[in-house]
Amino acid sequence: MSSNSEGLRALEEQRLGPVLRRRGQVQPTTTDQRLLDTEGDSQWVHTDPWRVMRIQSEFVEGFGALAELPSAISVFGSARTLAGTPEYEVGVQLGRALVGAGFAVITGGGPGAMEAANKGAREAKGISVGLGIELPFEQGINPHVDIGVNFRYFFVRKTMFVKYAQGFVVLPGGLGTLDELFEALTLVQTRKVTRFPIVLFGSEYWGGLVDWLRSTVVAQGKASERDLLLFHVTDDVEEAVAMVTKETGR
Repeated sequence: MSSNSEGLRALEEQRLGPVLRRRGQVQPTTTDQRLLDTEGDSQWVHTDPWRVMRIQSEFVEGFGALAELPSAISVFGSARTLAGTPEYEVGVQLGRALVGAGFAVITGGGPGAMEAANKGAREAKGISVGLGIELPFEQGINPHVDIGVNFRYFFVRKTMFVKYAQGFVVLPGGLGTLDELFEALTLVQTRKVTRFPIVLFGSEYWGGLVDWLRSTVVAQGKASERDLLLFHVTDDVEEAVAMVTKETGR
């Protein structure tokens, strides 16, 4: 190959670490040049590669903060549950009872049912954890959290809920609670996680959903009958704690 051919190929092919660029995708500068050029375009901080670094940093911060947690249970429920209501008091009792059974309590760190479970855990002198999320309507971490981590990305936060918990207890809640519930059910159904109890607290609240799963989803072959065994429904705090305790082998 002539030197002219090699020069032409050099212009048409560029290797940037593991990335190969050819023809019109060749960049006029090197990675080092763009890093060290203080007068360059600041838009690079909004690029997907930079977002990957921020996502990685969230995983690192979350793993670092939670790595030494003892056995824990994630408690989900509505941020709109009002303090002083029977539903709120159930959350407090549940937090206390989980600590009494030797668990740390992890919630989404917000108000309502999450705050109630954190409050119960703190009052029982247990470890109270809140994993918050950046939202347009910022709620902040509730005052009963001992270890709090705020996340930008829902999927990083979801990983922490599952990785550092041995089970879920799901209090009455809205779309966010349903999201976490079905995420967990899918992980158990597909055997991505094992020995992971899921307890739905409040038979009246969850009854319609369970009936629909049985009479529509299972009946039409979209799920199997055994999938209904992936979760338990109860109205009793002690029974909820006994369920997660039994299935986690404690």
